[in-house]
Parts: sequence; C-alpha cells; structure tokens
Amino acid sequence: MSIDNKLTRAQFDHVMVPNYAPSAVIPVRGEGSRVWDQSGKEYIDFAGGIAVSCLGHCHPALVNALTEQGNKLWHLSNVMTNEQALGLATRLVEHTFADKVYFANSGAEANEAALKLARRYARDKYGEQKDQIIAFDKAFHGRTFFTVSVGGQAAYSDGFGPKPQSITHIPYNDIAALEATISDKTCAIMLEPLQGEGGIIDAEPEFLKAVRALADKHNALVVFDEVQTGMGRTGHLYAYMDCPIVPDILTTAKALGGGFPIAAMITTTEIASYLKIGTHGSTYGGNPLACAVANAVFDQVNQAEVLAGVKYREQLLRDGLAKINDKYHVFSEVRGKGLLIGAVVNEAYQGRAKEFLVAATEFGLMSLVAGANVVRFTPSLVIPEQDIIEGLARFEQAVAKVAQA
Repeated sequence: MSIDNKLTRAQFDHVMVPNYAPSAVIPVRGEGSRVWDQSGKEYIDFAGGIAVSCLGHCHPALVNALTEQGNKLWHLSNVMTNEQALGLATRLVEHTFADKVYFANSGAEANEAALKLARRYARDKYGEQKDQIIAFDKAFHGRTFFTVSVGGQAAYSDGFGPKPQSITHIPYNDIAALEATISDKTCAIMLEPLQGEGGIIDAEPEFLKAVRALADKHNALVVFDEVQTGMGRTGHLYAYMDCPIVPDILTTAKALGGGFPIAAMITTTEIASYLKIGTHGSTYGGNPLACAVANAVFDQVNQAEVLAGVKYREQLLRDGLAKINDKYHVFSEVRGKGLLIGAVVNEAYQGRAKEFLVAATEFGLMSLVAGANVVRFTPSLVIPEQDIIEGLARFEQAVAKVAQA
C-alpha cells in the first residue's frame, strides 16, 4: 500500500498492535486550544493530550525552541552532557526542593527510576530486608512491569506472570491502614498528591502529614508521582507546593515537555548519591531537543500570572459545569484542583462517563475520562476564556444528548 492522504482509522486495525481503541477522528493540525481533523472539522481541546499540552498546540515559544535546537544538535549519548539538559536541571533545582535531577523520556520511566532508587537507597543504607513499597488503591504510575505493579489497578498489572514482590496496596487517604501496614521493612511510600486516573481524588492534608511522620519514623522515603499534577496543572509549579509536606523524591513528565517526550526524577543530594555510575540509565534521557523544548515550557509556565490564571480558569470551568448540571442533573460533584478537574456522574449514570466523552467529540469537544464514573478535563493552562465558554457550550450539547437518551 502506498502511504498517501487516504489513511483512515481503518488502517489502524491493519498495522497497529490492538492495545488501543482510538476514536475515528484523526487530528492533523492544532493551534492553541483548537484542533482540526482530516475533514477540516474543528474541535476545542479540553483534554490536552491527557494533561500534556500545557501551552496548547504549536505554541510559538516551543516551536521556536525546537526549531533552533533542531538546527544545532539533536542527540548525544550520556558519555557527554549538553547545555540544554544542564539548563533544565538547573531550573528544576532552583525552583523546587531538589538538589539533583535524572532525565528520562516518560512518566513511567521516571517512576521506574524513582522506585529503583528507593530500593537501592534502602538496601545500601539499611540492609536487604528493607524493601517494602507501600502504594495505594486506584493509583497509576505507568506501564512498565515495576510501575504497573506499584499502581493500584489490577486490570493493568494482571496477566503478565509473577509480579515484583514486596509491594503493598492500601486505601488512599486511610491513615489507620497506613499505620497498620508500615514497618521498619518499608523503604518507600509512593503516591500521587492528586490521583488522576483513579478518579481525580485529592490527598487530605492530615493523611499527607501522617505519610510524612510515619515515613520519618520508619526511615522510609516519600515519593510523589507528579507526572500529571506537575508543571502548573494545579495552579502551583508542582502540587507538593500546596501540600503540608515535602517529598524525598518527585517525578515529573507529561506537561514538562508540553507535548515533546521528556521526564525527570528529582531528589536530594544524599538520596541521589545511591544511584551510582552504571546503576541506571537512559539512551534518550536528557536529549538536547527534548530539553530545549522543556526549557521553553518551564519559562512560560513558571510565571505568577500564568499560575494565577490556572486558578481563574478553574473557576470558569467549575461555574460552567455547575450551570450545566443545574439543567440536567447528571453529576454528583466536581472535584480536583486547577485544571485537573473531574465531573463525577451520579447514580443514574453510573459506569457511563465515556458516553459523555463520545458525545462531546461529536459536538466538537475533546475531553477525557478517569475511570467509568468521572469525566475529566485537562485543558491548556493558557486556554483563552472564549474557548472555555465555547467548549462548555459544546459540552452542554453532549450532556443534553446523553441525558435525553
């Protein structure tokens, strides 16, 4: 078959591994918070590539950074470093709790590195018996075998043979369960400060305080997975900055590159010292192209007016969803922080969140789900107010269709 402009969704079934079931819509162009498909139909993007496109599509600063770096230097092995990686690491260190940075390509890879570091740190400092990882039900940390095993969703981890051992799952926000589970054999507690895939569930402040206190008591590390919440998503550069505790290790990806694949694990000097030369690595981690784009993303997002604008847009979105719900009575609550928002369907629509997503697509709005009962919205952090208004109008049409059905 010749490759031409007749490629359609049907071709996916011929040439792609069937682990995805994508929409029939094939986008071909994006600008800001709007996307156009092969037929020229326009969509407003409330999905952001699952909290990735934090500055929308084809933001000029990102396009310029990629173009400039593309004309200079694309790739080096980790036998050498590069200026873009050094610049990005310096930004991360200067603006977070961390002293040291490790670069990878995806959230799963950053979490893999974090888990390996936690295990190595505990083994070398306290002995081989200290290997337990405590994680939480409904968590999501990636799709490598280690990270999917730590994630608290059996549907993603079962069916691949024996799993990595010494991983214990307990209910999120359950202090009593944590107290009953943790011991001197625990090496790390891993959590999302706001669960994304699990349904947009926020960590309660008292629970986080207990996590920190119990981890300190038992010489365990606290690992924050900020793959989805990081880079301004909640209205802070990182969500931990609005929490009562500071983690020992933090992972960041998704919005870090604004659509270009990049991730990082950040930590303290003392903990980082246990990931000695040769203990971990990545061919593409710290790639000059990715780091150049991420530097541009960082400089755009880490501005007071942009972060304040996230909270303003959150309120616009919440107010609009409330007005829709006043008419159609389909949601029991709207939860989340910043522009990581989940509309929870009520009892009458249990298990039907995806119907709202499908209907929204029909009316020209890109959205997401977080499980079977939550419609999720993760638009650009700088989405224009008019696009929010128009996107909500399209979503109302979708809600009306589902409600009337």
